[in-house]
Amino acid sequence: MTSAWKKSDWRSKERIQMPEFTDKAALNAVEDRLNRYPPLIFAGEARALKDKLAQVSEGKAFLLQGGDCAESFDEFSADNLRDTYKVMLQMAVVLTYGAKVPVVKVGRVAGQFAKPRSADMETIDGVSLPSYRGDIINKLDFTPEARIPDPQNMLRAYTQSAASMNLLRAFSMGGYADIHRVHEWNMGFANASGAAEKYQRLANRISDSLDFMNAAGVNSGNSQSLRTVHFYTSHEALLLEYEEALCRIDSTSNLPVAGSGHMIWIGDRTRQPDGAHVEFCRGVQNPIGLKCGPTTTADDLKVLMQKLNQDNEAGRLTLIARFGAGNVGDHLPRLIKAVQEEGAKVVWSCDPMHGNTIKSTTGFKTRPFDSILREVREFFAIHQAEGTIPGGVHFEMTGTDVTECTGGVRAVTDEDLSSRYHTACDPRLNASQSLELAFLVAEELEQRILAQRKAV
Repeated sequence: MTSAWKKSDWRSKERIQMPEFTDKAALNAVEDRLNRYPPLIFAGEARALKDKLAQVSEGKAFLLQGGDCAESFDEFSADNLRDTYKVMLQMAVVLTYGAKVPVVKVGRVAGQFAKPRSADMETIDGVSLPSYRGDIINKLDFTPEARIPDPQNMLRAYTQSAASMNLLRAFSMGGYADIHRVHEWNMGFANASGAAEKYQRLANRISDSLDFMNAAGVNSGNSQSLRTVHFYTSHEALLLEYEEALCRIDSTSNLPVAGSGHMIWIGDRTRQPDGAHVEFCRGVQNPIGLKCGPTTTADDLKVLMQKLNQDNEAGRLTLIARFGAGNVGDHLPRLIKAVQEEGAKVVWSCDPMHGNTIKSTTGFKTRPFDSILREVREFFAIHQAEGTIPGGVHFEMTGTDVTECTGGVRAVTDEDLSSRYHTACDPRLNASQSLELAFLVAEELEQRILAQRKAV
């Protein structure tokens, strides 16, 4: 597939959702510099993730993908990174118990800086300026100077991503991810005031399981798998100048690998079969995600699967469904049928965030917790009806106590949104809402397992 492919081939294709840099000399200098920098990930890590995703496609593992809508330069800190990582670990423990299979942990981190926008221009008080497209491209400040695309931002994004990778690797292998420590955090959530009794029951059952393992002589003192984790990074491969500059040839396979992250995905707005983003992603060996929205046709999906996974390799392609609560039944079955007709090996994942964005009564963009949960449940129900595998979930979330999505056990209201609304783009689940969703998804997974056992 890649013998005739070159990492610059995307440049001859149609550009969608990408900026036009006015200072070409500055852009060329940044690209040359990034070309000399080390990759942010190793090819062997990307292959390992692909192997794990192959297990997900067969129902032998479950995918948890989550993190920021868009990473920020100004809000970057070790504490914020730690808090989001911590919540993902907590979610993974709960989901592991519910699914009875390993959970593959993939963060939207160390590269998630660029964002597609619904409009090229933004108008405030009669003044129109180019839209903010993420810190790797321009600035959020509503001034003409801030909205000019600046290629120097790519160097800052690389530096922040490298620092994030360094800290995440230390957390993953240095004992911070010990399952007993993580479960203690979950017990704190389950026993907090206002938490549903069923969360306490599930947390207590996990405690019983850990106590049994300890009694049997299996604990974090003698089992590395209980005190370390594998944590992978991912982002939307939107800014292709950055992606091309960090693409490397793997010395083991002699094939190209995107060095910007373990997994990259193509957004719902940039999945044109003959477009630049598909052209770039088809040639790298990383696991690839493909967002599938209501406008995804069966014919387009078949073409995209062929282009992005020509060898039909398990673990290579993850289809991330994003339809909106109440709409899953109108779209997911026809796409499942298209996959089955092609005999394609894919991971099915549910993104219940992007189809459930609304404007609150107070003017803030938000996402209701109940709508997010409803879409997840519809996703599971349809896969059960079709006899296919619901492989994972994909959330925009943060470990900090923001008020951006309404609902949840702490009942964030429209009036609460203004108190801690920090996102530069889309609303994120906070730590409490993320954990609550994990408990509820674990319940769905348990019920699915029980139904399968009864059917045998």
